[in-house]
Amino acid sequence: MIKSYEIKHIELSNGETLAYREAGHGSNVLLLIHGNMSSGLHYAPILERLPEGFKAYAVDLRGFGDSTYKTRINSLGDFAEDIHEFVTKLGLKGFTMAGWSTGGGICMQYTAEHPGYADKLVLIESVSYFGFPIYKKDEKGQMIFNAAYASREEMAQDPVQVAPAAAAMEMKNFDYMNMLWNMFIYSNTKPSAEDNQIYINESLKQRNLVDVDWALATFNMSHMHNGYTQGTKLIDKIDIPVLSFWGKKDMVILESMAVDTVKAIGENARLRILEDCSHSPLIDCPDLLVNEIIDFAKQV
Repeated sequence: MIKSYEIKHIELSNGETLAYREAGHGSNVLLLIHGNMSSGLHYAPILERLPEGFKAYAVDLRGFGDSTYKTRINSLGDFAEDIHEFVTKLGLKGFTMAGWSTGGGICMQYTAEHPGYADKLVLIESVSYFGFPIYKKDEKGQMIFNAAYASREEMAQDPVQVAPAAAAMEMKNFDYMNMLWNMFIYSNTKPSAEDNQIYINESLKQRNLVDVDWALATFNMSHMHNGYTQGTKLIDKIDIPVLSFWGKKDMVILESMAVDTVKAIGENARLRILEDCSHSPLIDCPDLLVNEIIDFAKQV
């Protein structure tokens, strides 16, 4: 069963309160940023495997888990700014920052805009630096590439990627959310029934799915237009070592997204392909994941 960790809180100057868990002791610090439809609790497999000399913080982003959601976010950059205040209030520097899925985009934004804080960056099945495609659908429910929604309100009606999940969260529909996770996240290995119930109930705490989906579609650190927004070119500002994990059985992130992101970051980034892994190496191969993150964090 998932180990229980004390939930702590930090109040931000924007009126939000971020919940977080911490584990371990030592001068090697990991800052763990979760993805969409999850929370810091989903990093329990890492928290439980920390070696001596390592300390980790797993944050619930604004609108997730036990954090507040008083003001709507408009971009992944809003999350990054929350995290920066969290970092400065705790006095963190020289840490390894890890982002899973949507969290990877937040971490890329953070390290580009706030140099001198994170020393290393880990991307775990990360969203592309070019954003995540959420486009209009045809009568068969198939995506019409580059047919962008005009607003987040229009995107909220998306019949495949957005509306059903948003309704499930609003209605606390455990069965629907469980089906989504089994199909797309835990498509390779399933957590125990007891742990799965904890994870899904945590997922159902999210209050900002439409806002996050809009932020993912409009996220673009590239030099090009992604169908929603012109790129900010911020990818050029990531100059710390980067380790990116991508599982061959991932049904959410395409291999090209991982490959292109690493290529765009440049020579300081490398891609680690996981042969028997889906979108959640946290469940599929936690020992391997933790060992490689720890080895990476130790590198001088």
